[in-house]
Amino acid sequence: MALQPVPLFPLGAGLFPDGLLALRIFEVRYLDMVKRALKEKTGFGVILLSEGSEVRAPDKTERFHSVGTMAEIVDADALQPALLLLRCKGGERFRVEASHQAKYGLWMGDVVPIANDPVVAIPPDLQPAANRLGQLIAAFQKKGASEEQIPIYRPYRLDECGWVANRWAEMLPFSMTQRQELLEEMNPEARLRAVVGSMGDLFEE
Repeated sequence: MALQPVPLFPLGAGLFPDGLLALRIFEVRYLDMVKRALKEKTGFGVILLSEGSEVRAPDKTERFHSVGTMAEIVDADALQPALLLLRCKGGERFRVEASHQAKYGLWMGDVVPIANDPVVAIPPDLQPAANRLGQLIAAFQKKGASEEQIPIYRPYRLDECGWVANRWAEMLPFSMTQRQELLEEMNPEARLRAVVGSMGDLFEE
């Protein structure tokens, strides 16, 4: 499979497929990346930092994990010439095979796409996790929350292991190491079982 060059955005918080990510963009390297992405209607790769900080420091080297998620820009709002607010949606996962720094210190990765999760139905013993997520969405709707105020993108695929696991992985207080492990889990039912196993009391009915 041919490698694809992708601009990378190493962050202290990961992104899952179909997930929501809000960003404040002010560094030159990312302002340039976002402007190009908007112009060319392309995305960028969000990848979890393993060392270093989100904001570039002269004496620090950023290191990051090898598996990340593509981000599609849904909304962009320029508060100031050098400050953008983004609302992004997670796309497919990818694996970084090689990386280097380009103009302004922007990381570029040669990546291989990871296939989307297969559709796996929720087993009966994991159904409480889907039920609780459905209740959360219904609570937002009952309060009259708009689509932009609900932190979960449609469509709501409450009958799929992967989708339900990803939403809980984003919202629950997992460590960054745990989130990365969940992102790298290729079996959607195993991912949901890992979520429920770590936060089991939350899903008791």
